[in-house]
Amino acid sequence: MSVADRIFIDMCQDILENGTSTEGEKVRPKWEDGSLAYTIKKFGVINRYDLSKEFPAITLRKTGIKSCIDELLWIWQKKSNNIHELNSHIWDSWADENGSIGKAYGYQMSVKHKYKEGDMDQVDRVLYDLKNNPYSRRIMTNIYTFSDLHEMNLYPCAYSMTFNVTKKTNEDKLVLNGILNQRSQDVLTANNWNVCQYAVLLHMFAQVCDMQVGELVHVIADAHIYDRHIPLVKELITRQTYDAPTFWMNPEVKDFYAFTTEDFRLDNYQTGPQIKIPVAV
Repeated sequence: MSVADRIFIDMCQDILENGTSTEGEKVRPKWEDGSLAYTIKKFGVINRYDLSKEFPAITLRKTGIKSCIDELLWIWQKKSNNIHELNSHIWDSWADENGSIGKAYGYQMSVKHKYKEGDMDQVDRVLYDLKNNPYSRRIMTNIYTFSDLHEMNLYPCAYSMTFNVTKKTNEDKLVLNGILNQRSQDVLTANNWNVCQYAVLLHMFAQVCDMQVGELVHVIADAHIYDRHIPLVKELITRQTYDAPTFWMNPEVKDFYAFTTEDFRLDNYQTGPQIKIPVAV
């Protein structure tokens, strides 16, 4: 069993056994048929993944690594808010007639801010500090911009990354760690998707800054399982598990903006069958 499987199973069991139901309360999401989508939720879930030991893709069912990296690059590399620059349809429900999701996600990454070193967007600032001031305690991004919320078609769920550099005794390379803060997460649909995305992001930043990867800490304020997902989750967490896959990233790429989805793959990735998941919007 992979560490990611163990963490996912324990988290789901905890939510199902000890969570709070929102049934009968005022909720925003709805199912495709128009009925309200209630959840069982836990507050303040914290999961830790040591990326130096294994890549955190669950084996209970397959996580589409190419698609999740494509979305990651759409936000962090292309800094786009238009679904026409994305190769999947996961954002279609939140896009307008022109394909825009408003001033959300990639748009916020593209906004330049004034620093004493010059104007930079948030991604370039992270790269600059990791290369020039790695022990800074201020290396972070935040896309939950209150002044722009009214122009976002969906408020950011995964909204902040904090990067922190450490060093192992008797080793030359620094270690890059990160904390992903998420205000809300649909556990069945998105948990491992987001974990894999930000694990890849840490691998990318570490490689282009000549560091090694350390820990990814995932903090979820509202970790929830939708009512129609409960039987799916119960079946999923009883499945056979397998060893973690091997993560490969093209070692020749040293420029963050040169990565493509073809520079990544998961080898020896054995999983259980896929399941059809209804999505609440």
